[in-house]
Amino acid sequence: MSNNKFDARLDTVPLSPGVYLMKDASGTVIYVGKAKKLRNRLRSYFGGGHIAHPKVAAMVSHVADFEYVVVGTEAEALLLEANLIKRHMPQYNILLRDDKSYPYACITLNEEYPRVFKAFRPDEKARKAGARYFGPYMNGDLYNTMKTIEEIFPLKRCRKVFPRDIGKDRPCLNYHIGKCMAPCSGNVSAEEYRKMIFDIVAFFEGRYDGIKKTLTEQMEEASGNLDFERAAVLRDRLAALNGITEGQRVFQKIERDVDAVGIYSQAGETCVRKLELRSGRIVGSSTYFMKGDLGSVTEILTGFITQYYPGCGNIPPMVLIPQTDEKEDADLLGEFLSAEAGRKVRVYTPERGEMSDLLKMASLNAQEMMVRRILRGGGADADPSLGLRLIERLMSLPENSLRRAESYDISNLGNDDICSGMVVFKDGRPDRQSYRLFKMKTVETQDDFASMRETLTRRFAHDEKDGFEYPDLILVDGGKGQLSAVASVVRSLDLNRDIKLAGMVKNNKHRTAGLLLEDGTLYMLDKPEPSDDEVVLLRFLSAVQNEVHRYAITYQKKLMKKRNIRYKLENITGIGPSKRKILLSELGSIKAVEDSDIETLSAIKGISAKDAKMIYEYFHGREDEQA
Repeated sequence: MSNNKFDARLDTVPLSPGVYLMKDASGTVIYVGKAKKLRNRLRSYFGGGHIAHPKVAAMVSHVADFEYVVVGTEAEALLLEANLIKRHMPQYNILLRDDKSYPYACITLNEEYPRVFKAFRPDEKARKAGARYFGPYMNGDLYNTMKTIEEIFPLKRCRKVFPRDIGKDRPCLNYHIGKCMAPCSGNVSAEEYRKMIFDIVAFFEGRYDGIKKTLTEQMEEASGNLDFERAAVLRDRLAALNGITEGQRVFQKIERDVDAVGIYSQAGETCVRKLELRSGRIVGSSTYFMKGDLGSVTEILTGFITQYYPGCGNIPPMVLIPQTDEKEDADLLGEFLSAEAGRKVRVYTPERGEMSDLLKMASLNAQEMMVRRILRGGGADADPSLGLRLIERLMSLPENSLRRAESYDISNLGNDDICSGMVVFKDGRPDRQSYRLFKMKTVETQDDFASMRETLTRRFAHDEKDGFEYPDLILVDGGKGQLSAVASVVRSLDLNRDIKLAGMVKNNKHRTAGLLLEDGTLYMLDKPEPSDDEVVLLRFLSAVQNEVHRYAITYQKKLMKKRNIRYKLENITGIGPSKRKILLSELGSIKAVEDSDIETLSAIKGISAKDAKMIYEYFHGREDEQA
């Protein structure tokens, strides 16, 4: 497409707020965007200037036509943009995709006798009719939550359908042990049953105080009426509810309902993690993944908020978000949510205090969920071995010839604590039982190549007889230099096995970006428009690179901690490893040893009065020097 293709049309575009639709040669809408000034935004695409972001440049290269809609305000443009994205699902827009492995809790408030159950996908028809969905949750978290609900609320658990089956059978055992209201008996009205269901809704929303108050009052009433059996049931329900709240982190100064949205990008995807704070406690979370790395924070947040919150029925008065490109972006999103909620909703980025801590927690959670997704090779239905199959194709190898992959990373603090870690992936999954750690024995100064030679030599001194399987593939953390160094060692060893080698190349943001083969062929994967296979391979390489780095640096920090302890105690005259162990066992930490007086130290079995005096003077100086 020539730069001046749309010049004549651009001159007629107004300087007004609006929405534009980009189309490819087939007429398919490939991108929908909004702008405060339509002409200026469209000229930024087609005016012939440099487009910095690769994704935008790739999109523009496919544009054969465009159209636009003029509206009155930027807020109206945002609403129209959201509706058009839902209608056209353009490939270059941020499209919200929840991970199918994360289920929801559904409460069918649209039914006379509502049910509570696990659902893997929200039913939009049921939601519009009044059903409430909470989540998505981690599978284990939802299981525990549902078990807790059964302990707290006398909810029916049978398969009977009400009101159809009312009065057909006698109440089951759950009724007699106080775990079901037994609406099947005909003695429980729909209104009474729904009141209990609304308490469950309040539970999912984190509004525990009202439930606690009700249970306490009912327990005291039953006790006052000498109905001790019912009082005991209510006591157990109250204890189960207290068990939930005691394990939650409490934000003392945040008494309002707040959502915090964290984002994190890696391996061709972006994770959005929303934490829900209610009455000072985190009571829920949602996790979504979007295709593409983080280009514009504003675009990610706009895509999430405009697609997630409409119709969710529980928009809090405050939503915390990461710093956007412009302050006006947050204000605009606030206007959008206020219109959806029918009341004022503030969207902003806190800079300090507990609100800032909550937002940081959301961002950390987004990172953790992305690491989890990468390690398992994608969603629940992903094939973790596919990354190895793709490497086989690039290396022209028979299928299933690469089963075990190893990677190594060197970690040190200058010339101290020089060590390395080895991680193993079998059929694409981490095999933690096969991980190994190496503390350098011959390398005394910082030299990554020498450390790698020692690591490999020691590793390949072991084979299947020692419980060390040989790898089919070694993935080297680095480019040409690191790959050559590893190759020089591996090829010099008499292993009687052809072990394949490849380097995991990083970009200027220190993120995994490509695969380098031993023959010098480089496959770059962090493209503006990666194929599905390239995303899978990038995800696998990121998993290996992240895991080996984490494993090695964790060991290095452990060595540093041990060295610091030895340095502080074993430098004291008369204090060796055994007395150091006694001191730490008795007092718990170096700080406690430092803070102890001579009498306390000398009272420890195995520490003499002379030792105690030497320890005290080491930390505090001699009494005559302090005078």
